[in-house]
Amino acid sequence: MGIRFYSRGDEYQPSCVKRKRKHGFLKRLRSFLGRKTLKNRVLKGRKYLSH
Repeated sequence: MGIRFYSRGDEYQPSCVKRKRKHGFLKRLRSFLGRKTLKNRVLKGRKYLSH
C-alpha cells in the first residue's frame, strides 16, 4: 500500500437532499417500479414507505 491509499473512512458524506431525490416518496411515485415498491411495502404493513 502506497501513500495514495492512506486516508480511508471519509467516503460517506450524507446529503438529505440527494437521499430524498433518489429514494424519496415522490421519486417512487413517478416510476412504474417505484409504485410497485410502495405497493409491496403497504401490503407488508411497513410503517415507513420511503424517505
